[in-house]
Amino acid sequence: MRFTIITAFPDFFRDFLSTSIVGRAVKAGLFQVEAIDLRSFGKGAYRQIDDYAFGGGGMVLAPKPLKDALNAVSARTGEQRQKPFLICPTPQGALLTQETVETLYRQPHVVIVCGHYEGIDERFIEGEVDLEVSIGDCVLTGGEIPAMVVIDAVSRLIPGVVGKSGAVKEDSFYRGMLDHPHYTRPSSWEGRGVPEALLSGDAGDIDAWRRKEAVARTVTRRPDLLAKSDLGYYAGEVYVVIECGSARHVGEWAKLCESYGVSRLLLAMNSPEKREILRQDLGESSGVKLMPSLEYAVDWAAKKGKKGGRGKGKNLPLLVEVPNSEREGARHWLDVKRLVLEKGGPVLFYLFEDDRSAEKSDAIRLVPLQEGKLPFYGKLAALLDRFLGSR
Repeated sequence: MRFTIITAFPDFFRDFLSTSIVGRAVKAGLFQVEAIDLRSFGKGAYRQIDDYAFGGGGMVLAPKPLKDALNAVSARTGEQRQKPFLICPTPQGALLTQETVETLYRQPHVVIVCGHYEGIDERFIEGEVDLEVSIGDCVLTGGEIPAMVVIDAVSRLIPGVVGKSGAVKEDSFYRGMLDHPHYTRPSSWEGRGVPEALLSGDAGDIDAWRRKEAVARTVTRRPDLLAKSDLGYYAGEVYVVIECGSARHVGEWAKLCESYGVSRLLLAMNSPEKREILRQDLGESSGVKLMPSLEYAVDWAAKKGKKGGRGKGKNLPLLVEVPNSEREGARHWLDVKRLVLEKGGPVLFYLFEDDRSAEKSDAIRLVPLQEGKLPFYGKLAALLDRFLGSR
């Protein structure tokens, strides 16, 4: 991967590109960074790159030096036919998120144009810039510091840049959550101790504590992130039970549930004869469990215990009904997702092929997905993607 920075102050990046993790990665050739001096393309003896803004208000970077610099980059790298992905840090840009970082990581060549003064001539932005980004609701002197932020964030995704590759997946935002708290020695400092789970040496307990704390932090500090979180990783087992009268589409349902990491697909069928026929058709390795009723399925899921087989015993799942039409007392899926994460135990989503309701007093009822206009398979897919889909 390659970064090119077009800037009036190339020396700004000297220390950044020669120290710490980024410096070591550049030296090892894991990615390339080049800083282009915009003044080399300025006009006159003073290499002028800006001019007065029409209507007053200060100096603006002129479009011609910027375009000349961009053309020189393309000519040097042989990219006249394939335009590099060009971004421009500005206060008016979209907020830089991990999703944007992952988009940039997938571009073979990213060019960053650093603005200054009152900004950049809008004609250059309209004609050349693919994405304007902002690192926050504040105004900086120029685009150099945001450019460093972009390079630093993207570089962490490049294999080999971060020593322990798995550590990247534990970062804030990677799974849609904030990171859990961290502690180091001594175990007691100024009267404050380290949580017992971290001192236990039990990897399962430590992992469970970290997931729980990540959820607690996110719910308290950034509840807006919950829409991006992977429910299966943080909440434990996720079961889907479908009450149906036939087995025509079971194979499609099973594949969909498997692809989203559902712990088990449970089918509730009243007819023993139909269950036996379906059992023979599916075989032992289908991953589908047949139940005589919804109530039986709920009880079975409750007895399975917590994720990973720890703490087996009665552990009632949160029951979430997915209706086909509007029902009284229904709740938005984001609100339900928050409840599931706060509870921290198993969750059981149950659906019906027809327009019935379970009428269970202890159930959470979702607002119909897409106002109930989706066919059953589409409803199941939408449900799984909203609750178990990655960012």
